[in-house]
Amino acid sequence: MAEYQLTLPKMGESVAEATIIKWLKQPGDTIKMDETILEIATDKVDSEVPSPVAGKLVKQLFAENDVAQVGQVIAIIETDMNASVEASAPAPSVQESKPAVETPKEADIPGVEQLTQQPETIKAPAADFSQSERFYSPLVKSIAAEEGISLSELDTIKGSGAEGRVTKQDILDYLASRTSASPKVDKQESPKVETAPKAAPAPAPAVSVSGGDEIIEMDRMRKLIADHMVMSKHTSPHVTSFVEADVTNIVQWRERIKKGFEKRENEKITFTPIFIEAVAKAIKDFPMINVSVNGNQIIKKKDINIGMATALPSGNLIVPVIKNADQLNLVGITKAVNDLANRARQNKLQPDEVQNGTFTLTNVGSFGNVMGTPIINQPQVAILAVGAIKKKPAVIETEHGDVIAIRHMMFLSLSYDHRVVDGALGGSFVRKVADYLEAWDTNREA
Repeated sequence: MAEYQLTLPKMGESVAEATIIKWLKQPGDTIKMDETILEIATDKVDSEVPSPVAGKLVKQLFAENDVAQVGQVIAIIETDMNASVEASAPAPSVQESKPAVETPKEADIPGVEQLTQQPETIKAPAADFSQSERFYSPLVKSIAAEEGISLSELDTIKGSGAEGRVTKQDILDYLASRTSASPKVDKQESPKVETAPKAAPAPAPAVSVSGGDEIIEMDRMRKLIADHMVMSKHTSPHVTSFVEADVTNIVQWRERIKKGFEKRENEKITFTPIFIEAVAKAIKDFPMINVSVNGNQIIKKKDINIGMATALPSGNLIVPVIKNADQLNLVGITKAVNDLANRARQNKLQPDEVQNGTFTLTNVGSFGNVMGTPIINQPQVAILAVGAIKKKPAVIETEHGDVIAIRHMMFLSLSYDHRVVDGALGGSFVRKVADYLEAWDTNREA
């Protein structure tokens, strides 16, 4: 019999670690090839880890809620395969309470560049950062431990990385500002230090709970969403501009072609791909809406990666990303939208499919809402909400004069980061999206 070492698979260029959510197989259980052994979580995406071999599970090297690094051995499977399938490294001893954490490679740490002449092995930090709800990379934890930064102090550092993460540069900038803020002391004279009393933090308002109320604990995804939304409001001064668009041509065109489109492409065409196409065109006209902010720097994005907010059956929200949306035709966008939306609801998205978005679209109209004021999906600087399409009487200009007709109308609302997007840019952009929608060619081939 041979032992196969199951490692935590690589789940994306920027994913360095994952949390073990649940073991579906226990030691002694028989495992079929490609059968799921455990469930893991990275940021927002939960994934399943299948077995590449058939055999019997011998050891679990991580407990539930433990964090494992990509490439670490997480389980031992006894298999009938040749001994050549064994990994060259020996399996960790069962007596170890937890495997040693390996230093992730530079490319595996989101938003973090490796320190100059950083040794390959970083000692595990002595401080316990596991109590924080925020994610910290092993490199950031190591720097914090070496510099004596407590968990409460680390939690106050504003992160500029993806999902508001604290990057290496963030913590180094914090250390530099903390050092420069310290008073210079003459070596020959002992300084007189006056300790000012710290203001007590304002207590959280008490929440009254009656006997008939139900207390529901937030799940992991809801906590992440809550933290991300609060961070976004703290980071960006939000401004929202509104435009009403006449989308009668789109409604009539879709009604005419949808059956033939579904028969030919085996895909249903919704309004979302049409909105995404218009957004991608408008971004090309106004590329400064497709940026992010890094301190005092504006990073102009080369790619147009449009995220689409998707409601999950659990009531939570996830934002899969259509990469290079400007390079896809309407059929390609439709297939991408349907595929990502379906797999999002089935909890089958890969971590890379919810990362690197540069602009987000949310369809509040799918819930019957006519407009909304969405919160920016950091580190992006704008998000567009499209409202429900409603029939309304509207004034139409004709060569014979103005007439009133029943038209299909909808509101577009753009929330943007007023640090880098002013009203002229934000207003012009959302107006341009509406112009593309209103100018839809009803004779266009799908």
